[in-house]
Amino acid sequence: MGAGELSGRDVLTRSVKGQLRRVALGSALGSVHQLGEALVPVLIGVVIDQAVDGQNAGRLTLWLGVLAVMYVTLSWSFRLGAKAGERGAEEAAHTLRLAIVDRVLDARGGAEEGRLPGELANVATEDAKRVGAVNMALMSGIWAISGVTVAAVALLLTSVTLGLIVLLGTPVLLWLGHLLSKPLERRSEAEQDKAAHASGVAADLVAGLRVLKGLGAQDAAVERYRRTSRVSLAATLRSARAESWQTGLVLALTGGFIALIALVGGRLALDGSLTLGQLVSAVGLALFLLGPLETFAWVNAELAQGRASAARVAEVLATGHAVVDGDDPVAEPVRGELRLRGVRLGGLDGLDLDLPAGQLTGIAVTDPAGAEALLRCLGRETDPESGSVELDGVPLTRLDPAGLRAAVLVAAHDAALFEGSLAANVTPDEESESGTADAEPDLRTEHAMAAARADEVADSLPHGIATGVGEGGRSLSGGQRQRVLLARALRAGPPVLVVHDPTTAVDTVTEARIASGLREFRHGRTTIVVTNSPALLAVTDHVILLDAGRVGAEGTHADLVRTDATYRTAVLA
Repeated sequence: MGAGELSGRDVLTRSVKGQLRRVALGSALGSVHQLGEALVPVLIGVVIDQAVDGQNAGRLTLWLGVLAVMYVTLSWSFRLGAKAGERGAEEAAHTLRLAIVDRVLDARGGAEEGRLPGELANVATEDAKRVGAVNMALMSGIWAISGVTVAAVALLLTSVTLGLIVLLGTPVLLWLGHLLSKPLERRSEAEQDKAAHASGVAADLVAGLRVLKGLGAQDAAVERYRRTSRVSLAATLRSARAESWQTGLVLALTGGFIALIALVGGRLALDGSLTLGQLVSAVGLALFLLGPLETFAWVNAELAQGRASAARVAEVLATGHAVVDGDDPVAEPVRGELRLRGVRLGGLDGLDLDLPAGQLTGIAVTDPAGAEALLRCLGRETDPESGSVELDGVPLTRLDPAGLRAAVLVAAHDAALFEGSLAANVTPDEESESGTADAEPDLRTEHAMAAARADEVADSLPHGIATGVGEGGRSLSGGQRQRVLLARALRAGPPVLVVHDPTTAVDTVTEARIASGLREFRHGRTTIVVTNSPALLAVTDHVILLDAGRVGAEGTHADLVRTDATYRTAVLA
């Protein structure tokens, strides 16, 4: 099973052991490096004492050789430890991104509720990266603890007083650093919230740029983003100030601690308690401690930001599902009979509706809210407040949501096209398997494109079906995008297809040809067209009018136009 087929929980679980192994390896290698770093001042002190003694040149040479080997060990242990740390951080961030994407794409939905797409993208990128960096921070913290421990032992062997100062003072410094990181954690979380909101607003503005220009509202939209961006900037500056204060105060405390060690070491050397070499070792160890203690300050800041981002990631992963999880598989073969009983949701008011299998059914509405609610029920984006929806006699709540999505495809009129070629948008499943969809289309794709008149779109493009359509299909006109979207839905070939207003942006001649192509392509399979388009309703086997959330009339399009005034008003006005 590939990573893309795993649930977010499975991806996280399967990655934990590998992450722990890398943390352990990186920590061990880093600790070896810190051990070497701490022993360097000790070895230099021994070399100085041997040189001052001057009685044994061989021993002096031996210690110089040991010092050289130590530097080689330092170099390799640092390189390998840093490599393990960086890889652990990047893989942790990658694992979180997979888990977040898996949650967002979960067939049961819910993760997108109350969040702009840009906000979710920010969580999956910036927040995941910050949480992944905690791996490197933890390893660095372990390295620093190892270094401080070795330095403290070395100082204890040199002077009990100096060793006790390090052993007792380091925990105090860590505690103070933790307290100083609290404001940074709070402001970092606020910064990420505001930045995510600004990203979401920016993405919305870019997506709706054409509409905004058409309405002449681009100036108001830019001003809205400017205000949001200012709020985000202010939050970022507050977070940066908190980080600078935290770093500055911790460094000041660290500097004072190092100065205390040097002062005590100097006094011990003056009264003869330390040799010259031991004094050099003590001062060198004190200077070495500056590195681990600065690392502690950096680790505190990283952990503060990581905790804030982890809370945002956890919030997305823990979001409740929009629909309950059914366990029953969809029975094969799918006949495609849909039935609604007493459904109340949005504009639907106790709706009873029978949609027969194998027919092309048109649904016209007097209230667009009713159409939206019906689509959400059929696509199971949400469950009705009351009542039930059934597929082949089985309530949708009992069916596995992923299996249901494969059996019933709801193609919304405002669905998105993706960056890439026209072919990749019509046959995304082929692209995922082969890595490209720019080759010659198969027969099913050709028929689907012909039925939706998307072949005419391909013929008008410079590179045909291999032409890139731009982000969101922005290089295409509204009518061209609708034809490509319909071709994609037809090519998917689900047992039940529900399409919503697929031709609102095409001319009447093309609409009539699309209506004919749709009927021919979906012959014998359950197809529901939610629209008020006379051209589409005219080719259906049966038409249902939804009025005030209930069935207002039924019949053929021609009969309803002749006999029902409400239908005539909804469809022909």
